[in-house]
Amino acid sequence: MPFRQYDSDSLIVHPRENLGPDIIVKVLPEQVGWKTIEFEVRSLTKGQTCQSNTAQKETAVIILSGTINVESNKGAWRNLGKRNDVFSGLPYALYLPIETTFIITAASDTEFALASIPAEKEFPARIISPQEVLVEIRGGDHATRQINNIIPPGFPCQHLVVVEVYTPGGNWSSFPPHKHDNRKMNAEGDLMEADLDEIYYYKFDKPEGFALQRVYTSNDSPLQKAHKGFDTALVVKDNDVVLVPEGFHPVSSSPGYMTYYLNVLAGSDQVLTAEDDPDYAWIKNSYQSVDPRLPVYPVDKSNIRK
Repeated sequence: MPFRQYDSDSLIVHPRENLGPDIIVKVLPEQVGWKTIEFEVRSLTKGQTCQSNTAQKETAVIILSGTINVESNKGAWRNLGKRNDVFSGLPYALYLPIETTFIITAASDTEFALASIPAEKEFPARIISPQEVLVEIRGGDHATRQINNIIPPGFPCQHLVVVEVYTPGGNWSSFPPHKHDNRKMNAEGDLMEADLDEIYYYKFDKPEGFALQRVYTSNDSPLQKAHKGFDTALVVKDNDVVLVPEGFHPVSSSPGYMTYYLNVLAGSDQVLTAEDDPDYAWIKNSYQSVDPRLPVYPVDKSNIRK
């Protein structure tokens, strides 16, 4: 199949009113040109329902705000979610395996994300509670950010990886720039870089907030080898989704605003193994301090890794 040509318009998906009364934003694999991530965010008022079937896809339900009840052929769960918004606490999530029929009922006004990946193996359905979410304060100085590991590498699933990231105003994240578009092993057989597709779903603590994200390929990225590489900068706003089929993809948060994004990754391996841009990797050895604005909200010390 020929390589797709990407540009600034094709790498960002904006919320649209014509998706349906409950859907804020939606990404279908055929829109992107990949075979991995399907993603949508829904908003339900108390008492409303939505139902679906995972079919041959494993699915993560990430509660962004409010509380939901879920009934399915793999189990039932009540009162999932407690935070008022993504800036007020750690998340609840639910992992659903292939061949799961489910109904979500809003126990309060709620927003939640659904991320689905084609899979062949069935794993048990499982709640991820805030107490299980490991929080990392990563980087330093103006590259300090907070990562909430919802479905991290090693989670009992086939392909999904899901994390939340908070970047204080004026800071950078996904920095130094890294990529995961070319599966590489070293001479000892260790995985040095995976081939993963990724999305960034954005929210801001004030509605007018925005961030900038650069997406650019390197000489060994598949599209670059096909002479169709790209280097673009995107202005992202509330509820936008940025698509990262390949290439480096750093983010800058506008001063005065806390940037949140939900990352979903899937591809060759259930890992986060990436390669830093060698031009910027030196920054990791220069940090002098950690941004005191993180964590964003109180987190039990036993949940934090620095």
